[in-house]
Amino acid sequence: MCGLVGVVTSNDVGVCLYDTLTVLQHRGQDAAGIMTSDNGKLNLRKDNGLVKDVFRTRHMRSLTGQMGIGHVRYPTAGSSSPALAQPFYVNSPYGLALAHNGNLTNTAELSRDLFKEDLRHINTDSDSEVLLNVLAHELQQKGKIEPTPEDIFSALSRVYQRCRGGFAAIVMITGYGILGFRDKHGIRPLVFGSRQTERGKEYMIASESVALDSQGFTIERDVAPGEAIYIDVKNNLFTKLCSESDVHTPCIFEHVYFARPDSLMDSISVYKARLRMGEKLADKLNKLRPDHDIDVVIPIPDTSRTSALELANRLGIKFREGFVKNRYIGRTFIMPGQSMRKKSVRQKLNAIELEFKGKNVLLVDDSIVRGTTCKQIIQMARDAGAKKVYFASAAPAIRFPNVYGIDMPAASELIAAGRTDNEIEELIEADWLIYQDLDDLIAAASEGNPNISQYECSVFNGEYITGDVDEVYLKRLENLRNDAAKQGKKKGSNKQQTNLVADLNTEA
Repeated sequence: MCGLVGVVTSNDVGVCLYDTLTVLQHRGQDAAGIMTSDNGKLNLRKDNGLVKDVFRTRHMRSLTGQMGIGHVRYPTAGSSSPALAQPFYVNSPYGLALAHNGNLTNTAELSRDLFKEDLRHINTDSDSEVLLNVLAHELQQKGKIEPTPEDIFSALSRVYQRCRGGFAAIVMITGYGILGFRDKHGIRPLVFGSRQTERGKEYMIASESVALDSQGFTIERDVAPGEAIYIDVKNNLFTKLCSESDVHTPCIFEHVYFARPDSLMDSISVYKARLRMGEKLADKLNKLRPDHDIDVVIPIPDTSRTSALELANRLGIKFREGFVKNRYIGRTFIMPGQSMRKKSVRQKLNAIELEFKGKNVLLVDDSIVRGTTCKQIIQMARDAGAKKVYFASAAPAIRFPNVYGIDMPAASELIAAGRTDNEIEELIEADWLIYQDLDDLIAAASEGNPNISQYECSVFNGEYITGDVDEVYLKRLENLRNDAAKQGKKKGSNKQQTNLVADLNTEA
């Protein structure tokens, strides 16, 4: 789940892109990158690390130009290495740079075709590089020295025919403009906006509306499923539906965890969706245990705070901040590797003993993925003197892998896979565990935009809307992307990474 931004302005865009990426940092902490175009010359800086660490003053001085794209990376495929930081670049045709969020589900097939038919070399095991090369090939087929918007949209139509999965991407075409597009289901988010300047209207494309807000851009609208947005170097805007859109099915997990609460996703306030999650969870709790003995509701910071507060209000119970968060530790869920996640929990949180001692506490989290984090937090509550520790999840049980850009590729790593709620309750050592119902979660989001009736909920119900995911695919994905495989790749060489892609191609 990465963060993207692309902008064309009348001034140097480097600082604008840097500031925007800091706002999108929550979407990826593994790597960051910016590429700008200055009169046909490309300037690139990318590396592993947070935005503030990757870009220094000396780097910013070189990021000149009035057009550029930026990316923060959250690794769902491949190892964590500078070679996998984005934007990716190919020099032909024109010079194309891509920032990508999501996952393709037919990467193996595409990699094989790119090598055998399009005669293009793929250097990493990233599907982002595959997507870039597919677009480059289709643009090359147009044979134009100067591509028109119609040429670009026509090439992108072929990309939609060839590529499947959940994706949003921003591509810089050197010397010509910036292209943004979204998968035909609208799984991954993308929004664009504008601002008026003395020199005319300027445009920005980004993963979340909060990125636009931070730079003084006004939201125009979300990019529609299957739609392309093209901004040329003179800041002329062109749009076209390049694929027959399917039912708009955005990812529900954006509202559960990933997006900032001050963002709008497909015209839905993330903040209000999380408030409604708390209301609905409170109603379920009251129904199941009207005679509960909960003394205090305590959120596990930060994402669950909104839901927990509304849950407490609905129940008429005290809401208290029982954990202090070390803000210099990153988001635990998106850290690569289970050992790193385990290590970071105690570094990240510290309990305030007076809020726990002698009380029956209800801990509220946004979701439960692998289970080890919440087990440690429950033990922290007991160590702080809690009599009973109940646990509530604002999302349903996560029982299935995700294939569209969230780092949940292996069912064996999910605590709820193949287990009942009671079994999970015992494993995390809670006195009681309550999950949100899926229908209530969907309602919490859809109340914000009644035009969207379906959501991508595969991690909860195992239904993969692209229609090309089966048990064989999931098993192969697990072998390539589980924590053990990632650690092996991190220690391995580029040759090992190449072999993994070769294996995938062979199996296909």
